Amino acid sequence: MALNLASLLDHSARLTPERVAVTCGGHHLTYAQLDGGAKQIASGLTALGIGPGDHVALSCPNVPFFPMAYYGILKAGAVVVPLHVLLKPREIAYHLRDSDAKALLVFEGTPELPMAQMAQAACAEAGCPHLIVITLDPTSPGPIPSATTLARLMHGRSAAFETRARAPHDTAILLYTSGTTGQPKGAELTHANMTSNAITSYDMFIPAATSLADQQVILITLPLFHSTAQTAQMNAGVYGGFRLVLLPRFEPAAVLETMRRERVGFWVAVPTMYWTLLQHARTHQTDTNAIAAHLCLGVSGGAPMPVEVMRDFERTFNVRILEGYGLSEAAPVVTFNQLLRPSKPGTVGVPIHGVDVRAVDDDDRPVPTGERGELVLRGPNVMKGYYKRPDETAAAMRGGWLHTGDVAVIDADGYVTIVDRKKDMIIRGGVNVYPREIEDVMMTHPAVSLVAVIGVPDERLGEEVKAFVVRKPGAEIGEGDLIAWCREQLAGYKYPRQIEFRDTLPIGPTGKVFKRELRRGTLLA
Repeated sequence: MALNLASLLDHSARLTPERVAVTCGGHHLTYAQLDGGAKQIASGLTALGIGPGDHVALSCPNVPFFPMAYYGILKAGAVVVPLHVLLKPREIAYHLRDSDAKALLVFEGTPELPMAQMAQAACAEAGCPHLIVITLDPTSPGPIPSATTLARLMHGRSAAFETRARAPHDTAILLYTSGTTGQPKGAELTHANMTSNAITSYDMFIPAATSLADQQVILITLPLFHSTAQTAQMNAGVYGGFRLVLLPRFEPAAVLETMRRERVGFWVAVPTMYWTLLQHARTHQTDTNAIAAHLCLGVSGGAPMPVEVMRDFERTFNVRILEGYGLSEAAPVVTFNQLLRPSKPGTVGVPIHGVDVRAVDDDDRPVPTGERGELVLRGPNVMKGYYKRPDETAAAMRGGWLHTGDVAVIDADGYVTIVDRKKDMIIRGGVNVYPREIEDVMMTHPAVSLVAVIGVPDERLGEEVKAFVVRKPGAEIGEGDLIAWCREQLAGYKYPRQIEFRDTLPIGPTGKVFKRELRRGTLLA
């Protein structure tokens, strides 16, 4: 049996070639143009000697060249290695070496972020044979004289390239984990993993469409090197013939204006993005009615969403928010609050099609319904392993179940609640304390806009509970009063003894609060 993830694009290019596939900065690409460009890239890579199973790294922001290069690499039969666009030369070199990449396609960058120059240094250090620079202007010679540009790679190439056949178990994407413990690891996601997860995501979205006669519009603000943006938005959207509206960076004013102008129907984001839009809309008295007229579904993932933020956004924009859960090693979607059954706010829903989940104890024995345990799963979306790391693969996949490292509760109806990360759990005086629970309670306080809870060293108890809080505009509550309020709401061993107020919290490009930065006492710029 042959299967290539790029067949998702082949499918829509055949069915709806004249439909707009990608919109970015006022420019549009039809499905025929996107497919034709991807074929030219595939032909150019083949001419360089890139063949089936070879690894090709891709470092590019949310511009039309990302999907074009992504599907082009796949059409050549090669494996895409998406890289974070903010990596430094040393970090890029690590990924190139670890992945055995034979080529790197990199965006030219800006004066503030000279991506091509950093990539050149990394390729030299790692011994990567081919550096290809993506320039917005196809006539530009590019910033690296010794490197070819994507435009030159594509020049004169046929748009009749035939997508290389791959087996379902062949690797399609080598997706590096965030590396919060140790060096980042490359999760080998197969063509079957990625294709099945994309089609399942599409099947969950489509009932929300107001009219199948109209092309649905997905706004992509999560970076496309992120697994959620790739699968639940780009791949699912391309399979369904949707129009993908790309924003290179998340800026609340631009997001709200784009939603209004482009009549966005679907948006997938992390909780801090929802929170930021709410704050901006209120501060600037944004008319949300024009956005609500077309926005038919919001999806949240990547981190637990405070229930109050979800309800507030739903009221403000008159849209239903569905929270789901996934991880890179699972392509990534695992559970979801489904459109066709009631949501349970605070949960991440039920397993998607074909996926089984359990909560287990430290000996991998299932815990009783309603009790905390590590979430483990199996299904067609689970990676085949970590690249060149058999021991770590065996540890993560022991017993045939992928161990997520997340602490969860599964109720009698099968709904999953993520309590916390095992590594984020605070052990205070020998008792387990879960930051997520405390954060959810503190978010209900009328003066609290955003909160993150961590454990800090304590001589007597081992760890103490500390909360970092962003106040709502105009709120003047102090540390003592907020601690006293928390003491009334939470058990004695849970409430924070320390509170630090800040104007903002360190938030990364995917919208997650960087708790490791809080632990280091460093606020990201």
